Amino acid sequence: QVQLVESGGGLVQSGGSLRLSCAASRSIFSIYEMGWYRQAPGKQRELVATITTGGTTRIVDSVKGRFTISRDNAKNTVHLQMNTLKPEDTAVYYCKGAIGVNSYWGQGTQVTVSS
Repeated sequence: QVQLVESGGGLVQSGGSLRLSCAASRSIFSIYEMGWYRQAPGKQRELVATITTGGTTRIVDSVKGRFTISRDNAKNTVHLQMNTLKPEDTAVYYCKGAIGVNSYWGQGTQVTVSS
């Protein structure tokens, strides 16, 4: 089991940047895949980016070239660097860790991009 806590959200103007962090309550070295998801008002939660223990990343097309995911196994932290933000990036961003068949979610952090 693991608890995940997101931070770094906030209000930013279009074109700005934010860096989200996800801190885990235990070592994430054994958590094969960690990811960031987001949910905009009235929409379903959607995948943004994932990263494996070995550093293999997957970024969805809508944010490719603007967002970068990274993990620091020594600090039990996963980051999402978001550049060139757009109003359509406005959502609650969630961190997820998968251990075996179980998935663990953080409480989310709000990102609001003003035009």
